[in-house]
Amino acid sequence: MNKRNRFEQFAWGLLVYNLAVVYWGVYVRASFSGDGCGAHWPLCGGVAIPINPHAKTVVEFLHRVSSGMALVLILVLGVWAFAKFPAGHGARFGAAMSIAFTFSEAIIGAALVLFKLVAHNPSIYRAVVVSTHLTNTFILLAFLTITAWCASNRKLPRLRRQGFDGVALAIAAAAVTILGITGTFAALGDTLYPSSSIIAGMKQDFAPTANYLLRLRPVHPFVAILVAVYVGAIASIVAKRRPRPDVLLYRRSMMCIFGFQLLFGFVNLMMHAPVWMQLEHLLIADILWINLILFATAALSVDGIAATSDEVIQQQA
Repeated sequence: MNKRNRFEQFAWGLLVYNLAVVYWGVYVRASFSGDGCGAHWPLCGGVAIPINPHAKTVVEFLHRVSSGMALVLILVLGVWAFAKFPAGHGARFGAAMSIAFTFSEAIIGAALVLFKLVAHNPSIYRAVVVSTHLTNTFILLAFLTITAWCASNRKLPRLRRQGFDGVALAIAAAAVTILGITGTFAALGDTLYPSSSIIAGMKQDFAPTANYLLRLRPVHPFVAILVAVYVGAIASIVAKRRPRPDVLLYRRSMMCIFGFQLLFGFVNLMMHAPVWMQLEHLLIADILWINLILFATAALSVDGIAATSDEVIQQQA
């Protein structure tokens, strides 16, 4: 096995590891453990390693340790990429951007702790920072995905002169990000203001004195349906215009994941959003996002120029 193959495996493995870090971070929020280390960062309770910690201190401290390890591993990814790939290689670009967004991820996480935007805090400031956190996470996962993609001798996606396909896929990425943000608001509302039934939840949402999170909570299901219809339509159009095997494969898997996510979200709503279902719902959302990035990367890669009608006919003949 050559070193480039080992790098590719490391890059994919690091992507999976970051999914695990994000997963645990959601548990920190859902278990009200965000203040487990107090308003201290990067120290926990003013010390490097807490002594006789409470349960939520353990939860928060483990998240910080796993996040710190992610930073170290991504720095290793960057050094390795620049040592093994030539200038201008996509893996170098992806690794460099991954490092940048890992640092911004740490800064946003620090802001949540230092400004006490954790645990039972329902302020608008928390919603803004948490939605920024999710957006940064999506971008980080995207660049880790692109790094692993390019490490297997595949081309960096070309964004210029892609016409309708490029614009449509950019809108799809933005739409899925907005969907994730509305999901964050809904999850935060479910955590801070749990309901015992659908009717009770609706009464909470539309009460005159309802918190803004409760008023935003019903938005998420409607946005999910609209985004699913748009992404499904665009994926079908792009796949027909660029009928490469990898594009068709990612299109099929993406739509399967989206369909399952909609079903899972409905069940989550019916079960009043228990913590374990919130965790799985976000994990599926992250996997859907990665699949969308792979679909767009395959479609917009330099050697993935849109096929002409004659080429499509020849491939189908």
